[in-house]
Amino acid sequence: MASRLIRTLTCSVAAVAVGATLGAIPASAQNTALNTAQNTAQNTGQTNKAGQQEAPLLIGHRGAAGTAPENTVAAFKDGRASGADFFEIDVQLSADGVPFLFHDDTPARTTNVEDVFPERASDPITSFTWAELQQLDAGSYFGAEFAGERIPHLDDAAKVATVNTGVYIEIKSPKNSPGIEQLVADELRTDAKWKKLVAAEKIQVLSFDESSNRTFAQIAPEIVLQQLASTVPGPAVLESWASFADSVGTNYRTLTAQNVADTKAAGLVIGVYTANSPEAVQHSIDLGVDAVTGDFPIQTVRYLDGQKPFPAGAGVEIAGAVNDPAGNDVQPETGEHVVLRNVTGHALDVSGYIIRDAANNVLEIGTGYVLAPGTELRVYTGPGTNSDDAYYNGGTASVLNNGGDSLALWSPQGQLQDVFAN
Repeated sequence: MASRLIRTLTCSVAAVAVGATLGAIPASAQNTALNTAQNTAQNTGQTNKAGQQEAPLLIGHRGAAGTAPENTVAAFKDGRASGADFFEIDVQLSADGVPFLFHDDTPARTTNVEDVFPERASDPITSFTWAELQQLDAGSYFGAEFAGERIPHLDDAAKVATVNTGVYIEIKSPKNSPGIEQLVADELRTDAKWKKLVAAEKIQVLSFDESSNRTFAQIAPEIVLQQLASTVPGPAVLESWASFADSVGTNYRTLTAQNVADTKAAGLVIGVYTANSPEAVQHSIDLGVDAVTGDFPIQTVRYLDGQKPFPAGAGVEIAGAVNDPAGNDVQPETGEHVVLRNVTGHALDVSGYIIRDAANNVLEIGTGYVLAPGTELRVYTGPGTNSDDAYYNGGTASVLNNGGDSLALWSPQGQLQDVFAN
Protein backbone atom coordinates (compact mmCIF):
# COMPACT_ATOMS: atom_id res chain seq x y z
CA MET A 1 0.00 0.00 0.00
CA ALA A 2 2.94 2.36 0.55
CA SER A 3 3.06 3.56 -3.06
CA ARG A 4 -0.37 5.16 -2.78
CA LEU A 5 0.23 6.58 0.70
CA ILE A 6 3.15 8.87 -0.08
CA ARG A 7 3.02 12.28 -1.73
CA THR A 8 5.45 14.52 -3.60
CA LEU A 9 6.11 18.14 -2.65
CA THR A 10 8.28 20.81 -4.25
CA CYS A 11 10.50 20.81 -1.19
CA SER A 12 14.23 20.12 -1.40
CA VAL A 13 16.07 17.70 0.85
CA ALA A 14 18.31 20.46 2.16
CA ALA A 15 15.39 22.81 2.77
CA VAL A 16 13.69 20.18 4.89
CA ALA A 17 16.84 19.33 6.79
CA VAL A 18 17.59 22.93 7.72
CA GLY A 19 14.24 23.24 9.48
CA ALA A 20 15.51 21.35 12.50
CA THR A 21 17.68 24.33 13.43
CA LEU A 22 15.02 27.04 13.10
CA GLY A 23 13.61 27.03 16.64
CA ALA A 24 14.24 30.56 17.88
CA ILE A 25 15.22 32.23 14.57
CA PRO A 26 12.94 35.06 13.41
CA ALA A 27 10.52 34.12 10.66
CA SER A 28 12.28 36.33 8.10
CA ALA A 29 15.55 34.53 8.75
CA GLN A 30 13.80 31.16 8.56
CA ASN A 31 12.52 32.03 5.10
CA THR A 32 15.99 33.10 3.95
CA ALA A 33 17.55 29.91 5.31
CA LEU A 34 14.96 27.72 3.63
CA ASN A 35 15.36 29.48 0.28
CA THR A 36 19.14 29.18 0.49
CA ALA A 37 18.83 25.47 1.24
CA GLN A 38 16.51 24.98 -1.73
CA ASN A 39 18.98 26.64 -4.07
CA THR A 40 21.81 24.51 -2.70
CA ALA A 41 19.82 21.32 -3.22
CA GLN A 42 18.96 22.26 -6.78
CA ASN A 43 22.60 22.97 -7.54
CA THR A 44 23.77 19.67 -6.05
CA GLY A 45 21.07 17.47 -7.58
CA GLN A 46 19.33 16.49 -4.34
CA THR A 47 15.97 16.01 -6.06
CA ASN A 48 14.18 13.25 -7.87
CA LYS A 49 13.67 12.97 -11.64
CA ALA A 50 10.86 15.51 -11.57
CA GLY A 51 12.97 18.03 -9.66
CA GLN A 52 11.02 17.14 -6.54
CA GLN A 53 11.45 15.16 -3.34
CA GLU A 54 9.13 12.62 -1.84
CA ALA A 55 7.68 14.10 1.33
CA PRO A 56 5.14 12.72 3.80
CA LEU A 57 1.44 12.82 3.17
CA LEU A 58 -0.03 15.85 4.90
CA ILE A 59 -3.34 15.59 6.74
CA GLY A 60 -5.34 18.40 8.32
CA HIS A 61 -6.44 17.28 11.79
CA ARG A 62 -10.23 17.54 12.34
CA GLY A 63 -10.23 19.59 9.16
CA ALA A 64 -7.79 22.28 10.22
CA ALA A 65 -8.48 22.55 13.93
CA GLY A 66 -5.82 25.19 14.51
CA THR A 67 -7.43 27.82 12.31
CA ALA A 68 -11.15 26.97 12.43
CA PRO A 69 -13.53 25.16 14.79
CA GLU A 70 -12.71 21.46 14.62
CA ASN A 71 -14.90 19.04 12.66
CA THR A 72 -16.88 21.83 10.99
CA VAL A 73 -17.31 22.69 7.34
CA ALA A 74 -15.20 25.80 7.95
CA ALA A 75 -12.33 23.60 9.13
CA PHE A 76 -12.75 21.23 6.19
CA LYS A 77 -12.49 24.18 3.80
CA ASP A 78 -9.29 25.33 5.50
CA GLY A 79 -7.92 21.81 5.18
CA ARG A 80 -8.77 21.78 1.48
CA ALA A 81 -7.38 25.29 0.92
CA SER A 82 -4.04 24.24 2.42
CA GLY A 83 -3.35 21.82 -0.42
CA ALA A 84 -2.94 18.96 2.06
CA ASP A 85 -3.47 15.44 0.79
CA PHE A 86 -6.32 14.74 3.22
CA PHE A 87 -8.28 16.31 6.03
CA GLU A 88 -9.29 14.12 8.95
CA ILE A 89 -12.77 13.82 10.47
CA ASP A 90 -14.30 11.96 13.42
CA VAL A 91 -17.56 10.11 12.78
CA GLN A 92 -20.12 8.93 15.34
CA LEU A 93 -23.81 7.93 15.20
CA SER A 94 -26.64 9.99 16.64
CA ALA A 95 -29.33 8.41 18.80
CA ASP A 96 -31.43 7.95 15.67
CA GLY A 97 -28.61 6.47 13.59
CA VAL A 98 -27.37 9.48 11.60
CA PRO A 99 -23.59 9.66 11.00
CA PHE A 100 -22.30 13.01 12.27
CA LEU A 101 -18.84 14.51 12.69
CA PHE A 102 -17.66 15.25 16.22
CA HIS A 103 -14.63 14.33 18.29
CA ASP A 104 -15.54 14.35 21.98
CA ASP A 105 -17.76 11.93 23.87
CA THR A 106 -19.81 14.85 25.24
CA PRO A 107 -20.84 18.19 23.69
CA ALA A 108 -19.54 20.39 26.52
CA ARG A 109 -16.18 21.57 25.17
CA THR A 110 -17.01 22.72 21.66
CA THR A 111 -20.73 23.60 21.59
CA ASN A 112 -23.24 25.84 23.35
CA VAL A 113 -25.06 22.83 24.80
CA GLU A 114 -25.34 24.52 28.20
CA ASP A 115 -27.52 27.20 26.61
CA VAL A 116 -29.65 24.89 24.49
CA PHE A 117 -29.89 21.78 26.67
CA PRO A 118 -28.62 22.96 30.09
CA GLU A 119 -29.14 19.62 31.80
CA ARG A 120 -27.35 17.58 29.14
CA ALA A 121 -23.86 19.10 28.85
CA SER A 122 -22.25 15.95 30.24
CA ASP A 123 -24.50 13.50 28.40
CA PRO A 124 -22.98 11.30 25.68
CA ILE A 125 -22.97 13.10 22.35
CA THR A 126 -24.44 9.93 20.83
CA SER A 127 -27.51 10.29 23.07
CA PHE A 128 -28.64 13.31 21.03
CA THR A 129 -30.83 12.89 17.97
CA TRP A 130 -29.74 14.42 14.67
CA ALA A 131 -32.39 17.13 15.05
CA GLU A 132 -31.07 17.98 18.51
CA LEU A 133 -27.47 18.08 17.29
CA GLN A 134 -28.49 20.58 14.62
CA GLN A 135 -29.65 22.98 17.33
CA LEU A 136 -26.11 23.30 18.69
CA ASP A 137 -23.60 25.98 17.71
CA ALA A 138 -20.26 24.26 17.08
CA GLY A 139 -18.31 27.34 16.02
CA SER A 140 -18.69 30.16 18.54
CA TYR A 141 -16.29 28.58 21.06
CA PHE A 142 -13.48 29.19 18.57
CA GLY A 143 -14.41 32.74 17.58
CA ALA A 144 -17.35 35.01 16.94
CA GLU A 145 -16.76 34.86 13.20
CA PHE A 146 -17.67 31.16 13.29
CA ALA A 147 -20.98 31.61 15.10
CA GLY A 148 -23.64 29.37 13.65
CA GLU A 149 -21.36 26.59 12.42
CA ARG A 150 -23.28 23.35 12.84
CA ILE A 151 -22.21 19.80 13.58
CA PRO A 152 -21.84 18.32 10.10
CA HIS A 153 -23.30 15.16 8.60
CA LEU A 154 -20.74 12.64 7.36
CA ASP A 155 -21.64 13.50 3.76
CA ASP A 156 -20.76 17.18 4.32
CA ALA A 157 -17.09 16.16 4.33
CA ALA A 158 -17.43 14.54 0.91
CA LYS A 159 -18.95 17.75 -0.44
CA VAL A 160 -15.80 19.68 0.56
CA ALA A 161 -13.22 17.03 -0.37
CA THR A 162 -11.70 16.72 -3.83
CA VAL A 163 -9.59 14.22 -5.71
CA ASN A 164 -6.61 16.29 -4.54
CA THR A 165 -7.60 16.64 -0.89
CA GLY A 166 -9.32 13.50 0.34
CA VAL A 167 -10.65 12.40 3.72
CA TYR A 168 -9.29 10.42 6.65
CA ILE A 169 -12.40 9.00 8.34
CA GLU A 170 -11.73 8.16 11.97
CA ILE A 171 -14.36 5.95 13.54
CA LYS A 172 -14.57 7.56 16.97
CA SER A 173 -15.53 5.59 20.09
CA PRO A 174 -17.21 2.79 18.08
CA LYS A 175 -18.54 1.19 21.25
CA ASN A 176 -20.90 4.18 21.50
CA SER A 177 -22.06 3.80 17.88
CA PRO A 178 -22.98 0.15 17.26
CA GLY A 179 -23.02 -0.75 13.58
CA ILE A 180 -21.03 2.28 12.49
CA GLU A 181 -18.51 0.21 10.53
CA GLN A 182 -21.21 -1.17 8.22
CA LEU A 183 -22.85 2.22 7.81
CA VAL A 184 -19.59 3.93 6.81
CA ALA A 185 -18.71 1.13 4.41
CA ASP A 186 -22.15 1.31 2.80
CA GLU A 187 -21.87 5.08 2.42
CA LEU A 188 -18.48 4.79 0.73
CA ARG A 189 -19.88 2.23 -1.71
CA THR A 190 -23.21 3.88 -2.56
CA ASP A 191 -22.90 7.66 -2.31
CA ALA A 192 -21.68 9.17 -5.58
CA LYS A 193 -19.34 11.71 -3.96
CA TRP A 194 -17.75 9.13 -1.68
CA LYS A 195 -17.44 6.64 -4.55
CA LYS A 196 -15.52 9.22 -6.58
CA LEU A 197 -13.08 9.77 -3.72
CA VAL A 198 -12.63 6.03 -3.18
CA ALA A 199 -11.89 5.58 -6.88
CA ALA A 200 -9.25 8.31 -6.66
CA GLU A 201 -7.68 6.56 -3.62
CA LYS A 202 -8.45 9.60 -1.48
CA ILE A 203 -10.16 7.80 1.41
CA GLN A 204 -8.65 6.15 4.44
CA VAL A 205 -10.48 4.78 7.48
CA LEU A 206 -8.84 4.67 10.90
CA SER A 207 -9.54 3.96 14.54
CA PHE A 208 -7.85 3.40 17.87
CA ASP A 209 -10.21 0.46 18.39
CA GLU A 210 -8.55 -2.67 16.97
CA SER A 211 -11.76 -4.68 17.07
CA SER A 212 -13.56 -2.00 15.05
CA ASN A 213 -10.74 -1.92 12.52
CA ARG A 214 -10.82 -5.68 12.13
CA THR A 215 -14.56 -5.52 11.59
CA PHE A 216 -14.20 -2.80 8.98
CA ALA A 217 -11.43 -4.71 7.20
CA GLN A 218 -13.77 -7.68 6.80
CA ILE A 219 -16.62 -5.50 5.54
CA ALA A 220 -14.60 -3.29 3.19
CA PRO A 221 -11.15 -4.78 2.48
CA GLU A 222 -10.75 -2.44 -0.51
CA ILE A 223 -10.47 0.66 1.72
CA VAL A 224 -7.06 1.69 3.06
CA LEU A 225 -7.12 1.16 6.83
CA GLN A 226 -5.04 2.64 9.64
CA GLN A 227 -4.56 1.40 13.19
CA LEU A 228 -4.07 4.24 15.66
CA ALA A 229 -2.07 3.83 18.86
CA SER A 230 -0.60 6.30 21.33
CA THR A 231 2.65 4.32 21.19
CA VAL A 232 3.98 1.87 18.62
CA PRO A 233 3.91 -1.73 19.90
CA GLY A 234 6.57 -4.38 19.38
CA PRO A 235 7.18 -6.40 16.21
CA ALA A 236 4.79 -9.23 17.12
CA VAL A 237 1.80 -6.91 17.49
CA LEU A 238 2.77 -4.99 14.36
CA GLU A 239 2.86 -8.25 12.42
CA SER A 240 -0.64 -9.00 13.69
CA TRP A 241 -1.87 -5.56 12.65
CA ALA A 242 -0.42 -6.05 9.18
CA SER A 243 -2.97 -8.82 8.65
CA PHE A 244 -5.81 -6.26 8.48
CA ALA A 245 -4.31 -2.76 8.37
CA ASP A 246 -2.16 -0.83 5.90
CA SER A 247 -0.66 1.72 8.25
CA VAL A 248 -0.07 2.80 11.83
CA GLY A 249 -0.71 6.28 13.23
CA THR A 250 0.88 7.33 16.50
CA ASN A 251 1.75 10.31 18.70
CA TYR A 252 4.88 11.97 17.32
CA ARG A 253 6.06 12.71 20.88
CA THR A 254 6.44 9.01 21.65
CA LEU A 255 7.86 7.86 18.31
CA THR A 256 11.44 6.58 18.00
CA ALA A 257 13.60 5.62 15.07
CA GLN A 258 13.29 1.99 16.17
CA ASN A 259 9.48 2.28 16.09
CA VAL A 260 9.70 3.51 12.51
CA ALA A 261 12.02 0.66 11.52
CA ASP A 262 9.81 -1.95 13.21
CA THR A 263 6.66 -0.62 11.56
CA LYS A 264 8.15 -0.58 8.10
CA ALA A 265 9.68 -4.02 8.62
CA ALA A 266 6.15 -5.30 9.23
CA GLY A 267 5.12 -3.90 5.84
CA LEU A 268 3.13 -1.05 7.34
CA VAL A 269 3.19 2.65 6.59
CA ILE A 270 3.87 4.93 9.59
CA GLY A 271 2.16 8.25 10.29
CA VAL A 272 2.09 10.65 13.23
CA TYR A 273 -0.36 13.00 14.94
CA THR A 274 -0.66 15.85 15.98
CA ALA A 275 2.47 17.67 14.76
CA ASN A 276 1.56 21.35 14.86
CA SER A 277 4.75 23.41 14.87
CA PRO A 278 7.33 23.47 12.07
CA GLU A 279 9.82 21.96 14.50
CA ALA A 280 7.46 19.08 15.37
CA VAL A 281 6.82 18.45 11.68
CA GLN A 282 10.54 18.48 11.00
CA HIS A 283 11.26 16.11 13.88
CA SER A 284 8.76 13.65 12.40
CA ILE A 285 10.22 13.94 8.92
CA ASP A 286 13.71 13.35 10.29
CA LEU A 287 12.48 10.07 11.81
CA GLY A 288 11.32 8.93 8.36
CA VAL A 289 7.54 8.94 8.76
CA ASP A 290 5.26 8.56 5.74
CA ALA A 291 2.42 10.84 6.92
CA VAL A 292 2.04 13.85 9.21
CA THR A 293 -1.28 14.97 10.69
CA GLY A 294 -1.58 18.41 12.23
CA ASP A 295 -3.98 21.18 13.18
CA PHE A 296 -2.23 23.75 10.95
CA PRO A 297 -2.02 22.28 7.44
CA ILE A 298 -1.90 25.69 5.76
CA GLN A 299 1.16 26.67 7.76
CA THR A 300 2.79 23.24 7.39
CA VAL A 301 2.47 23.31 3.61
CA ARG A 302 3.99 26.80 3.55
CA TYR A 303 6.88 25.60 5.69
CA LEU A 304 7.58 22.59 3.50
CA ASP A 305 7.38 24.73 0.39
CA GLY A 306 10.08 27.03 1.79
CA GLN A 307 7.74 29.92 2.52
CA LYS A 308 7.21 31.90 5.70
CA PRO A 309 4.77 29.75 7.75
CA PHE A 310 3.19 32.78 9.47
CA PRO A 311 3.10 35.59 6.92
CA ALA A 312 1.07 37.84 9.24
CA GLY A 313 3.59 37.43 12.07
CA ALA A 314 4.66 40.75 13.62
CA GLY A 315 7.77 39.32 15.26
CA VAL A 316 6.49 37.95 18.55
CA GLU A 317 7.21 34.25 19.00
CA ILE A 318 6.43 31.61 21.60
CA ALA A 319 9.87 30.98 23.05
CA GLY A 320 8.86 28.22 25.46
CA ALA A 321 6.31 26.90 27.92
CA VAL A 322 6.51 25.55 31.47
CA ASN A 323 3.69 23.02 31.56
CA ASP A 324 4.52 21.24 34.79
CA PRO A 325 6.24 23.48 37.36
CA ALA A 326 7.35 22.21 40.75
CA GLY A 327 4.32 22.33 43.01
CA ASN A 328 0.81 23.17 41.86
CA ASP A 329 0.27 24.10 38.21
CA VAL A 330 -1.70 27.22 39.16
CA GLN A 331 0.10 28.20 42.36
CA PRO A 332 0.49 31.98 42.82
CA GLU A 333 3.41 33.65 41.06
CA THR A 334 5.26 30.51 39.88
CA GLY A 335 2.69 28.26 38.20
CA GLU A 336 2.44 27.06 34.59
CA HIS A 337 3.12 29.70 31.95
CA VAL A 338 4.04 30.47 28.36
CA VAL A 339 7.04 32.61 27.38
CA LEU A 340 6.75 35.14 24.55
CA ARG A 341 9.74 36.88 22.95
CA ASN A 342 10.07 39.94 20.73
CA VAL A 343 12.54 38.89 18.02
CA THR A 344 12.47 42.18 16.13
CA GLY A 345 14.56 45.31 16.45
CA HIS A 346 11.65 47.49 17.56
CA ALA A 347 9.08 47.60 20.35
CA LEU A 348 5.89 45.59 19.93
CA ASP A 349 2.56 46.02 21.72
CA VAL A 350 1.17 42.59 22.64
CA SER A 351 -1.87 43.84 24.52
CA GLY A 352 -4.87 41.64 23.75
CA TYR A 353 -2.86 38.85 22.16
CA ILE A 354 -4.19 35.39 22.97
CA ILE A 355 -2.54 32.01 23.35
CA ARG A 356 -4.72 29.05 22.42
CA ASP A 357 -3.75 25.47 23.23
CA ALA A 358 -4.70 22.28 21.39
CA ALA A 359 -7.86 21.84 23.48
CA ASN A 360 -8.88 25.47 22.81
CA ASN A 361 -8.09 26.77 26.27
CA VAL A 362 -7.19 30.45 26.00
CA LEU A 363 -4.72 32.66 27.86
CA GLU A 364 -5.00 36.39 27.20
CA ILE A 365 -2.58 39.27 27.67
CA GLY A 366 -3.89 42.42 29.34
CA THR A 367 -3.50 46.01 28.21
CA GLY A 368 -0.32 48.05 28.37
CA TYR A 369 2.19 45.32 27.51
CA VAL A 370 4.85 46.57 25.12
CA LEU A 371 7.90 44.35 24.58
CA ALA A 372 11.23 45.99 23.87
CA PRO A 373 13.47 44.28 21.28
CA GLY A 374 14.75 40.94 22.55
CA THR A 375 12.70 40.97 25.75
CA GLU A 376 10.35 38.27 27.03
CA LEU A 377 6.95 38.15 28.69
CA ARG A 378 5.72 35.28 30.85
CA VAL A 379 1.98 34.65 30.54
CA TYR A 380 0.64 32.66 33.49
CA THR A 381 -2.54 30.64 33.82
CA GLY A 382 -2.93 31.26 37.55
CA PRO A 383 -2.80 34.23 39.93
CA GLY A 384 0.05 36.57 40.70
CA THR A 385 1.26 40.15 40.66
CA ASN A 386 1.52 41.62 37.18
CA SER A 387 4.84 43.18 36.23
CA ASP A 388 6.65 44.36 33.11
CA ASP A 389 7.73 40.80 32.29
CA ALA A 390 4.80 38.77 33.69
CA TYR A 391 1.06 38.75 33.16
CA TYR A 392 -1.30 36.59 35.25
CA ASN A 393 -4.68 35.37 34.02
CA GLY A 394 -5.88 34.50 37.52
CA GLY A 395 -7.22 31.09 36.55
CA THR A 396 -7.95 28.40 39.10
CA ALA A 397 -7.45 25.33 36.90
CA SER A 398 -4.45 24.28 34.83
CA VAL A 399 -4.80 24.34 31.07
CA LEU A 400 -1.39 23.26 29.72
CA ASN A 401 -1.03 19.53 29.13
CA ASN A 402 1.84 18.32 31.29
CA GLY A 403 2.74 15.63 28.77
CA GLY A 404 3.34 18.27 26.10
CA ASP A 405 1.05 20.73 24.38
CA SER A 406 0.85 22.76 21.20
CA LEU A 407 0.22 26.49 21.51
CA ALA A 408 -0.81 29.09 18.95
CA LEU A 409 -0.30 32.82 19.34
CA TRP A 410 -2.92 35.13 17.81
CA SER A 411 -3.08 38.91 17.49
CA PRO A 412 -6.22 40.77 18.61
CA GLN A 413 -7.11 41.03 14.91
CA GLY A 414 -7.18 37.24 14.60
CA GLN A 415 -3.86 36.89 12.76
CA LEU A 416 -1.81 33.80 13.55
CA GLN A 417 1.64 34.81 14.81
CA ASP A 418 3.36 31.57 15.79
CA VAL A 419 2.85 27.93 16.76
CA PHE A 420 4.90 26.12 19.41
CA ALA A 421 4.94 22.53 20.60
CA ASN A 422 6.68 20.79 23.50
